[in-house]
Amino acid sequence: MSNIQLIVEERSVSIGSFRVGRLLPFREKRMVGPFIFIDHMGPIGLKEQKNLDIAAHPHIGLSTLTYLFEGSIMHRDSEGTEVEIKPGAVNWMTAGKGIVHSERVPDHLKNSDMILHGLQIWVALPQELEQMKPSFTHVDEDKLPTWEMDGVQMKLIAGEALGKKSAVPVYSPLYLLEIKSGKRQKINIGNELFGESGLYILKGTIFSEGNTYNPKQILIARDSKLCEFEMGDDTTVFIFGGEPFAEHRYIDWNFVSSDKALIDKAKQDWLNQTFPKIKGETEFIPLPQYPFQTK
Repeated sequence: MSNIQLIVEERSVSIGSFRVGRLLPFREKRMVGPFIFIDHMGPIGLKEQKNLDIAAHPHIGLSTLTYLFEGSIMHRDSEGTEVEIKPGAVNWMTAGKGIVHSERVPDHLKNSDMILHGLQIWVALPQELEQMKPSFTHVDEDKLPTWEMDGVQMKLIAGEALGKKSAVPVYSPLYLLEIKSGKRQKINIGNELFGESGLYILKGTIFSEGNTYNPKQILIARDSKLCEFEMGDDTTVFIFGGEPFAEHRYIDWNFVSSDKALIDKAKQDWLNQTFPKIKGETEFIPLPQYPFQTK
């Protein structure tokens, strides 16, 4: 990436008994295109730690994208979905006007030697769809566009890019690409991308303009159309971005909206427990005393 504007470092954040590396939002860059939140989970061995056990909690105004490299998560939500999230598949939950879900280690894997490793991403919805009906879509790994370009392995996880289209039902122009290289080589995506663009280094090394960049960094581009960089040996990166929204987005705990009033209502609804329920679950995460983040 020959035009790096900003480098975002992964920061360690606690989500109860589990720690993650937070990448977005960042104080100097709240969003990249419609991407408003990115957490890097693990890799962490769960036998030595407490099992991942995130009780029922609500969302509005966004879609979540869960993408695992290792491990497994049992997803349950108030729309009646119950699915085991496995490596390579894409799980896309659209909260819209309001959904509740839980994320736990599947019963058959509890207290095992399982390694959990993956990305948890939030994508803000267009203003006119912020109150849409909630939904959930699971896309198996073999349904995602995968190809080789100039000796590197490419996978389009979501959106449209490089003449490909993912089966994930996104609601605004965006892209999330996984790129893997076994040896050091230059990558030139040319003029295929659009909007704002970031590059996340999962492992390996990126070289650009005499500089070396390492894992757990996002490189934010000045111009997405100049996406040129050099990948080191055994390197995996994710390029993500898309068209930014004209309206500002507020984020408070698990709620995202262009309208603060909708967030205030969601907070009160969660306090009153009037959100829809997950069948068979009674435990839930209380509304934090202080907001997660509001800007």
